[in-house]
Amino acid sequence: MRFVTLLSGGIDSPVAAYMMAHVGADVMLLHMDNGEFGDPKEIDKVRKIAARLSEVTGKELPLYIAKHGPNQLAIKKNCDQGYQCVMCKRVMQSVAKRFAENHGCDGIIMGDSLGQVASQTLRNIRAEQNMLDYPIVRPLIGLDKEEIIDIAKRIGTFDLSIIQTGGCKAVPLKPVTEASTEKVLANQSKLDFDRMVAESADGAVRV
Repeated sequence: MRFVTLLSGGIDSPVAAYMMAHVGADVMLLHMDNGEFGDPKEIDKVRKIAARLSEVTGKELPLYIAKHGPNQLAIKKNCDQGYQCVMCKRVMQSVAKRFAENHGCDGIIMGDSLGQVASQTLRNIRAEQNMLDYPIVRPLIGLDKEEIIDIAKRIGTFDLSIIQTGGCKAVPLKPVTEASTEKVLANQSKLDFDRMVAESADGAVRV
């Protein structure tokens, strides 16, 4: 099995990547660079996390960076404000799917833990991946935060993940927690969605 992990600089996604690599999966790492909506220090942080994952698994986990700042801007300009995070994840999942297909992967790994943040409620997860038609593995879905932190500390990614950076500047004041699939599709119709996905996925660079 070969998977691509959507890797952030947070605590959860490195643990998800580790868990799948630990059970024998070949894992690639894809980080979505928020550009003007992120912190340049995040890239260095992610590189360190990727290096640690390769060390602790004894496997090569190649890291790729894809541009996501233009996508965040397009969502901010064209979509309902409360849907920023849901639409962000919808775009990221579609980018990961195209990237996975380009690289012969069988599915996507995500670090979602049910209900932990606004974009990870059950209704939001369902709306985000509606019509994606591609396997998404969520090895942390039933774990609470303390369980995830314990694993992160054990594998040596926790101290890297908690390095302070600026965070995402695109997060709205009141993100929707009960997203409607119909509204997600309506928001998607306001974007040049296929072009956005193709440019991010096809332009991903290995670091």
